[in-house]
Amino acid sequence: MDKLGNVTTQLVRSSADWSHGILTEHSIQNAYQEVIRNAKHYVYIENHINKTTQLLDTNYTTVTATGDKQKPIINTIGAAIVDAITTAHSENRKFRVIVLIPLVPGFAGDLREKGANGTRAIMDYQYKSMFRGEHSICGILKKKGIDPVQYISFFSLRSYDRLNRTERIMEKEERTGVKYEDVQHAQAHEVMSEEGVTGGQGYGKNDSVQYHMKKDREAFEEELEGDTPHDERTKDSIAQDALESRKKPLEEGFQGDEELEKENIITEQCYIHAKVLIADDKIAIIGSSNLNDRSQLGYHDSELSIVVEDQNTIDTKMDGEDFQASYFAAHLRRQLWREHLGLLPPQDLDCSNDPNVALPGEGEYDFQEDEQSKIVEDPLDDKLWDTWNRQAYDNTAIFRELFHCVPDNSVKTFEDYDKFLPKEGIKAGHLFNPEMPLKDVKEKLDGIKGHLVRFPTEFLINEEMAERGLDFNEITESIYT
Repeated sequence: MDKLGNVTTQLVRSSADWSHGILTEHSIQNAYQEVIRNAKHYVYIENHINKTTQLLDTNYTTVTATGDKQKPIINTIGAAIVDAITTAHSENRKFRVIVLIPLVPGFAGDLREKGANGTRAIMDYQYKSMFRGEHSICGILKKKGIDPVQYISFFSLRSYDRLNRTERIMEKEERTGVKYEDVQHAQAHEVMSEEGVTGGQGYGKNDSVQYHMKKDREAFEEELEGDTPHDERTKDSIAQDALESRKKPLEEGFQGDEELEKENIITEQCYIHAKVLIADDKIAIIGSSNLNDRSQLGYHDSELSIVVEDQNTIDTKMDGEDFQASYFAAHLRRQLWREHLGLLPPQDLDCSNDPNVALPGEGEYDFQEDEQSKIVEDPLDDKLWDTWNRQAYDNTAIFRELFHCVPDNSVKTFEDYDKFLPKEGIKAGHLFNPEMPLKDVKEKLDGIKGHLVRFPTEFLINEEMAERGLDFNEITESIYT
């Protein structure tokens, strides 16, 4: 007992008779509600869901209710958010709820298609839970005479990259008979094989397939390295340039002409896969649970989360005043915010300098208490909040101009949607205007810092997003919550 730690933890779960042979337990929902209602300064949420049913892919929703007017949604974590904001408003206390969720739930696709009705239904419930309609979180606050903009904000994450599809790569493909993507598959197969980090006995193992994939990879790499000096090769990725990198896109070389390089500049959302809540730099909830009925009610999906309160405190600031924060919660938030704002250096691909992959008990995490960490020290600092919002706005504007990504606030109807998309022949996620000079494209990419973008709260606001039919109706609607 002489090596007791400094962290108090409590496991909470969603469980029931079908999953564990017990009476229904929804202690995760209880923990979320209690932490939110007791928060005095801020609540920070990153959330995502990844569970499927036999009927539809309903995965990926953040859906919560403010009361009994939002059926079929039952969980009332939204009501806890309203209560926390209402209390702060009545006490004239600065308070923020910051929510990060994916731009589009689930998989990529054209949201206009009939097959996307299920995805639009999920989005419809998300929007009506958070900010659209009189029974949403923002709607309830407005009815109370509270301006929700002053208290709750919604964001997402997006990034850019450049595919390593150079003329030299294509020549090597033709010469070796091996596709570059097959080389990538071979590398992934090796990592996941018995010799890899996750492999157990027989895991991912097929001697014949693995042998030939490895030989193909070696032949391709030998051909590529034979006549290409290392410092002249095109990088496999330039995504790190959005972080605290030594280079910016304008400085990145490419083995090919400008038109080919433009064809390989792309964007995708950074899919938020986390289930994290941090409050007041004091307490955190981390686990498998999502903000929806499936995860929170107890009698649907079986979930497990942990409530973490670190008794080890640090001297910091909160709204400009001296403050005692929890070491774990404060540093977790700071690391996330630094990443989102582009204030972290890129992570080495081999993770050689990452203490999180070290053996237990080896090494101590360096939270990089440097000048960049000081920028995000005080979560209620007005200068930091201005930076957060400005970068989200600037990043969103640049992505809109270069790629015309959806969802977007300028797309309020399906007619807008049709006009907003690139012309036929341009792939989704590629440059909207292929005629834009490469130098201009790269200069604009240079302006993107971090991954933070605004969540498009006005997207398809003038349309009925969820159309009733065989896949979405009174019988099936509860599976979307």
